[in-house]
Amino acid sequence: MKNIIEIDGHKALVSFDPEIEMLRGEFLGLAGGADFYAKDVEQLHVEGAKSLAVFLAMCREKNIEPFREFSGRFNLRLEPSVHEAAATAAAAENKSLNEWVAEAIKTAAQAS
Repeated sequence: MKNIIEIDGHKALVSFDPEIEMLRGEFLGLAGGADFYAKDVEQLHVEGAKSLAVFLAMCREKNIEPFREFSGRFNLRLEPSVHEAAATAAAAENKSLNEWVAEAIKTAAQAS
C-alpha cells in the first residue's frame, strides 16, 4: 500500500507536513487519534511505537476499547448518473448492486 507503514502490527498512514518539514504518521483503525512526527522514516517508526504505547496505556487506564470496530456497513452517495451506470453494470453481471460494489471495492483495496 502507498504511504502505509506497519508499526507493532498496526497500520499508519504517512504524509509530509510542509509547514514543519516533517513526516507525519497517523494510526488507522484506532478509536481515537494517535499521530506522530519525525524527520526520517527510521525515526518515524520509533516515534510511532512510542505514540501507540501511550495511546494504548491511556485506553487501559480509562477502560476504553482502543480499536474501532467496522460494522461492514457504510452509506455511499453517488451522482445519479454514476448510480445508474453501476446498477446497469451489476445487472449485466447478474449481481446485486451491493455485490458488485463490494467486489469493486475489494479489488481496488487489494491493488493499493
